[in-house]
Amino acid sequence: MNNPHIGSSFESFLEQEGIRDEVEGLAQKRVFTWQIREAMEQAGLSKAALAARMQTSRTQVERLLDPDNNKVQLDTLQRAAQAVGRTLRVELV
Repeated sequence: MNNPHIGSSFESFLEQEGIRDEVEGLAQKRVFTWQIREAMEQAGLSKAALAARMQTSRTQVERLLDPDNNKVQLDTLQRAAQAVGRTLRVELV
């Protein structure tokens, strides 16, 4: 049995499967979530304290920190970054 993916890149595999954008988006959200959690830990912030700084609910913070939820608005990401003393950078490449 020949495997058509032998010798191909992971990116080309994702492209062939039609899931590259979805996988990349989820990976980006997981990195953001990890960065926010790290910043919260460094600042000694709880989820409730982050919610207060963001002027939102703890439920919204739970959604923000869920690495599998990539349905987060840009303004929410911006407020979270600002709440932990960071800036959000979004760029097209």
